[in-house]
Amino acid sequence: MKQVTATGTTVEEAVKSALAQLQTTQERVEITIVDEGKKGIFGIFGARPAIVKAVLKQDPIEEAKKFLLDTSEKMGAPIVIEVVGEGRNIQFILTGEKIALLIGKRGQTLNSLQYLTQLVINRYSDQYINVLLDAEDYRKRRNDTLTQLAERLAQKALRTGQNVALEPMPSYERKVIHAALAENKRVKTFSSGNDPHRHLVISPLK
Repeated sequence: MKQVTATGTTVEEAVKSALAQLQTTQERVEITIVDEGKKGIFGIFGARPAIVKAVLKQDPIEEAKKFLLDTSEKMGAPIVIEVVGEGRNIQFILTGEKIALLIGKRGQTLNSLQYLTQLVINRYSDQYINVLLDAEDYRKRRNDTLTQLAERLAQKALRTGQNVALEPMPSYERKVIHAALAENKRVKTFSSGNDPHRHLVISPLK
């Protein structure tokens, strides 16, 4: 964490000096006033400079990117990252020659990386940030697969009259199934179990 101590005839001047040293803006630093200073007699005798300490806040997105770059390098699958979105919803789009290693079977590796990235980014953020990791348009392809799966299993539930339980999935994948069957008035969907084993159930309406 980068920090400096700066002085000035006033607190404002000391803050300006600190920002100049850190080459940043006031929004990106935490300022602590060490000494408000003293003007002294005639502004000279007994004068004491104002002292502030400025700590540069770490950028949540940059920290998340560092984590992903470092992790992918260690996995032997170096990547390039494109950041899309702002505010509370951020998407990291990953590209690289060995991107399949980072996606994993049924996206399990990508989901794990997404979960860890979410932890990293929110460690440094003042507000909660939702993170989505994507690679080679995997999320769209997975959503299409999940939608088809939802329709197929809804038919099975109606045919057998029995509940159909799906495999454990992350919450946003369960939402895809919920959304796919929201207009189907013959079945209902609900989640069951606890993470990481939380799964969706499709139930036929009697």
